[in-house]
Amino acid sequence: MNIQEKKSVICCHRLKNTKKTIMKNSLLSSSQRHSGYRFQAIIALIFFLYAFSNVSAQTGSLNFSGTWAFNEAKSSPSEGGFRMGAGSYVITQDGINLTVERTMTRPSGEEVKSTSKFTLDSKECSNTVFGTTIRKSIAQWSADGKSLSFSHVMNFERDGQTTEFKSTETWKINDSDKTLVMESVFNSPNGEMKTTNIYDKK
Repeated sequence: MNIQEKKSVICCHRLKNTKKTIMKNSLLSSSQRHSGYRFQAIIALIFFLYAFSNVSAQTGSLNFSGTWAFNEAKSSPSEGGFRMGAGSYVITQDGINLTVERTMTRPSGEEVKSTSKFTLDSKECSNTVFGTTIRKSIAQWSADGKSLSFSHVMNFERDGQTTEFKSTETWKINDSDKTLVMESVFNSPNGEMKTTNIYDKK
């Protein structure tokens, strides 16, 4: 084999090695791209599942919308016969927005109406009650989405002193008769009062 033939053989070997290297790099690049796509898909799926679980936690599994009439026979007053929260309700629940229209009848027969608005995302909401008193509230779903709890705080001014009153409410639907159950706990300087009020849907 002469020198020219040797050079030709060497060039062929180099060309083959170059092609192999290019193909190997191309396959590696393709594998890396697919791996990157899979990683992005996994991240997107995780984000979607997190967002879905967060929305589910905010909306719960119940909708309390409707007109609810107080059922005195099924309700349990606190000690002394005091019925906290008794009256009729018109509740509108739309996503995380909750509007509660309450009608109470005074001993004189006069009807008193009030409207409160809440968001069901565990953020604080303020409503005016008893004329000018501000009640701050936080509404939050239970972990299973089957009950809704409210934490309320009100401050009353009298003779230059401020008195804080705290209360909680838990709403749920009775599976057996589909009544609305409102369990309330009212904390004051004079102690704790508990009531359970039952409402029938009209």
